[in-house]
Amino acid sequence: MNVWEIILGIAVILVSLVIVAVILLQQGHRAGISGAISGGADTFLSKNKARTFDATLARFTKYIALAFFVLAIVANYLALKG
Repeated sequence: MNVWEIILGIAVILVSLVIVAVILLQQGHRAGISGAISGGADTFLSKNKARTFDATLARFTKYIALAFFVLAIVANYLALKG
């Protein structure tokens, strides 16, 4: 095994653990009957969603997932090349 393969393997494992933790920290997005009846989409809280911690976690999840896929593709390329 190459040193770069080991480093990328460790990075993939760490990124996968981070993405699992970030996903578990997020709240569920079930509106339910009460949200549909009361017009849950028009509430004050939904207008400020971009500033909430949950929105930050959702944005961070996208970046971490992208990093995971890039690392996995690079690690696969190095494994097939060598």
